[in-house]
Amino acid sequence: MANNSVLGLFIDENDAGDALSALRKAKYQDNEFEIMTGSPYPHGTFGEAHPKIKLHRFPIFGAVIGFTVALIITVGTQLAYPLVTGGKPILSIPPMLVIFYEMTLLFAVIVTILGALFESRLPKIFMGAYDERIMTEGYIGVVVTVPKDRISKAEDILKKSGAESTKRGWEE
Repeated sequence: MANNSVLGLFIDENDAGDALSALRKAKYQDNEFEIMTGSPYPHGTFGEAHPKIKLHRFPIFGAVIGFTVALIITVGTQLAYPLVTGGKPILSIPPMLVIFYEMTLLFAVIVTILGALFESRLPKIFMGAYDERIMTEGYIGVVVTVPKDRISKAEDILKKSGAESTKRGWEE
């Protein structure tokens, strides 16, 4: 089912917080609405839920993958093309350590960047409703993104909570 969104514009942060409380009382989930503001507010000013950040898992996961790939490449290459020099072992650890370090670091960085994009919900496919007054005039926007049959109820809640105006957006 296609999602629609409605944006309520508020001047006062208390009204925006009241709108979030009213949406929760009306059984809207925390992932169905968000705050948009052009000014930095401390987290929790509007009563929004604390996001669960899992970014710390990505570098560890990337490092394990990188180390595994480096191990497979170095061991595989030395066993596929054995070059015995002066009776030394085929698998030589000191040169392999350099490859282990570089591949572990490379994969940890790449997976961390991808994880940061994932955790930031980028790219955002469905942008929803937006109004330029959020950035230019300092309005606070509450965007509710829900299926079409629940959008008019959300719009009524935003208006009753003191929204200066509402604006609808829809998925193309």
